[in-house]
Amino acid sequence: MTTLNEAPARPRATAGRALAPDLARGAMLLAIAFAHAPLFLTDVHRGPAVLNAITDVFHFLFVNNHARPMFAFLFGYALVQLLNRQLDRSGGDWVAARKLLRRRGWWLVAIGLVHVALLVPIDILAIYGFASVVLVGLLRRRDAALLWTAGLTFVPATAIVGVGMWFPMSQGISTLTKGSVAATGQDFWTMAAERLTVWPFGLVVGGLAVVPGIVLGMWAARRGYLEQPERHRPFLVRATVITIAVSVAGSLPAALIQAGVWADPSSAAVWAAVLAQPLTGYAGGIGMAALVALVAIRAGRRRNRLTTMVEALGQRSMSLYLFQSIAFLVIFYPYGLGLQDDLGLAGATLVAIGTWVVSLLLADLMRRVGYRGPAEILLRRLAYR
Repeated sequence: MTTLNEAPARPRATAGRALAPDLARGAMLLAIAFAHAPLFLTDVHRGPAVLNAITDVFHFLFVNNHARPMFAFLFGYALVQLLNRQLDRSGGDWVAARKLLRRRGWWLVAIGLVHVALLVPIDILAIYGFASVVLVGLLRRRDAALLWTAGLTFVPATAIVGVGMWFPMSQGISTLTKGSVAATGQDFWTMAAERLTVWPFGLVVGGLAVVPGIVLGMWAARRGYLEQPERHRPFLVRATVITIAVSVAGSLPAALIQAGVWADPSSAAVWAAVLAQPLTGYAGGIGMAALVALVAIRAGRRRNRLTTMVEALGQRSMSLYLFQSIAFLVIFYPYGLGLQDDLGLAGATLVAIGTWVVSLLLADLMRRVGYRGPAEILLRRLAYR
């Protein structure tokens, strides 16, 4: 039995690089694009009302609070993969591996800070970097410690997201409008100063919100669910069906309220809806990762061009995540195309799809020329010295 101070058993290494984690990261970037693009609008209701309403329901059922836990789950999964590779290289030197992961986490925080200051006020790199610094010690703890940590942090993590949703929904305001980061006419440096003022608060609060997903990703990585999906296919099928069904059911009340189908809900109903949405969103994010693992079983047997491109995107997810920020800045902000005042939710969702497709093409081009990706190369040089 693994003790508190012993390294947990690692899944047996597979030949080459596993397909499912990279496919999942590539698909995750589409979910992130869906979640972030509408936040750059000044009014999500512009454009065809019916299309906006349908898109709003889609966002609530499959995007809102699902992209975040999917990213958290995959990030925690990747931490275990990084640890295993470093232990293999160093002959089991846990101290060196822990220092490397923490150094990597701090550099992610630094890159996220620059991202917020110079590009857009939406950043997840610093949040996950900070979380990895804090949680790296759990990589040596037993499974029970991981599950207890996930369970205990579910309550505050759900409350953080739920309270953020409750205020706009209780006032009849779209949650996307409340979270808007559209330019307000201020000059660049004033906007940057405001972002940096609230950045530390967002770092801590955001870090707490992603802890359950990260820790569950660590737990799953110890079992190799994504590296060896063929061995775990029955479990992955059950997990996919159950988690996605739970997430859709839990998101439906909030979706009906925001779409105006459920008119004049009571205060208790609003509270129940905004708490159920993030709580079941964790299940949905993990279920999406499990679904991609199932797809990877078939995709690995019969590879095609799309599989190769999504895999390449997943291998360069950090670089292409930053590319999304640049693309949204150019498309929406006044010193770019200035479409923040012209598009509604449906239009922004189409922009998200288009940005992801361009990311696919860029990733495939990098793959063809043997280029890893600028952000990945930079982080590796900084972390590994």
